[in-house]
Amino acid sequence: MPEHFDPVAFKARIDAALGEFVACECEQLLEIDPRLRPVADQLVVTATHGKRLRAAFCYWGWRAAGQPDSNALVRASAAMELVHAAASVHDDIIDASPLRHGLPTAHIALRDSLGGQPRPRKSARALAMLVGDLLIAAAGQLFLSSGLPVAYLSRARALWAVLARELIAGECLEIISTGSTPDLAESMKVIRYKTAKYTVEQPLLIGGALAGASKSLQHTFSAYGLPLGDAFQLRDDLLGLFGDPATTGKSNLDDLRGRRPTALLAETWHSADDGQREQLRTLLERRDQGPDDLHDLRELMNRIGSPARIEEMIHARVRTATRVLARAELPASAAQALTELAHTATTRGH
Repeated sequence: MPEHFDPVAFKARIDAALGEFVACECEQLLEIDPRLRPVADQLVVTATHGKRLRAAFCYWGWRAAGQPDSNALVRASAAMELVHAAASVHDDIIDASPLRHGLPTAHIALRDSLGGQPRPRKSARALAMLVGDLLIAAAGQLFLSSGLPVAYLSRARALWAVLARELIAGECLEIISTGSTPDLAESMKVIRYKTAKYTVEQPLLIGGALAGASKSLQHTFSAYGLPLGDAFQLRDDLLGLFGDPATTGKSNLDDLRGRRPTALLAETWHSADDGQREQLRTLLERRDQGPDDLHDLRELMNRIGSPARIEEMIHARVRTATRVLARAELPASAAQALTELAHTATTRGH
């Protein structure tokens, strides 16, 4: 019988590793100056939430290469979650998002600590940016201090540079594409570099590299991870406009107000007739969009059928990923866990 993957127990292990590490980081920060308390508090908040999918993919990259369970590897995997926390803080600043996980985003929460500042909004955004930078630095420190042998860590060193380069490239491409004519190929490129790679493929490759994975296994990770990462973000596109804010913890208006170049928007534009494109253009260009505009956009998208086509794209990519696993020679426990993760990552909030 293959070892059963318990996502709840795994999440608890990651949460514990992050909690201990972040508490230590905050203590050292406050030793510099107690006025840094709001910054330390945001480190805690941003590191507390999440399903820990990125850590799970890193862990199972290690296990798929034949390595046993390891507390040191769990700590190294937890570093993936700090990368995600950093990316989320920066993304929220860029998109001016007010909520994440149902809580004020860092640049909103930090305003309260700057009541005496002449320009608290600008200063809070600057502090939040630095919180994101600090999280990236903390991710590297947690990884290096995980307790894994130096020889193992050196195998993954180059992949960290690739992860950062591709993540930042994706964010830059989203900014460059925002407001331009929606294009599905461009949207999928943004998805691939901004989210898909650092969510699934890169954690798998890093976990595998730590374990000394073969070239063949690395290729399996990419063949599985890239379509699955795309599916993960396509689901996010749908949840962004059609999800329940009580579940997603985000406003449904973010993508509309930001004119984000999502695949959902691109598919809607591509499939619309001239009249529908004019209606879509009016909705996107309207100032201070509200619930009525969101309702009209949802109705338009459903009439065109774009949400259903995005669903088809998600399912096709999940099938591709799971077929890769079926053909690969993996330990039974790893194959089972990665199959379960493929469905968990793409059915959330659905």
